[in-house]
Amino acid sequence: MGWRERKHEETYSDNEVEERLKEELPHWYLENGWIRRKYKTSGWKGTLMVVNTVGHLAEAAFHHPDLTVSYAFVIVKLMNHAAKGITNKDFELAHKIEEVVMWQPGKEGGALEGTPDDPRFKYIKYD
Repeated sequence: MGWRERKHEETYSDNEVEERLKEELPHWYLENGWIRRKYKTSGWKGTLMVVNTVGHLAEAAFHHPDLTVSYAFVIVKLMNHAAKGITNKDFELAHKIEEVVMWQPGKEGGALEGTPDDPRFKYIKYD
């Protein structure tokens, strides 16, 4: 059965999770039953921006990660508590977090130039 046919609360095996992360979310990893991602920032202000972004997306989705917050990084951990494992909800929220936090408009060639390549303005460390 493909992942699109799974019920929302149906869990994945560890092997299935690792395979899907490798294909879709290469900066995320499975550890102790959670899918995780460490976002490196340039300091406290950048960390707070990442935390607030993740918080907004999680509340909009009504699926809430655990966060580890430090001066220059945020670790996002997702697992479906009700299902006691990783489900499509975790993958979908991870995709949205990744898309928004790692967005670099300057690389899209549109009117938005993105953050200048200057240490005074850097707030996140892009992969």
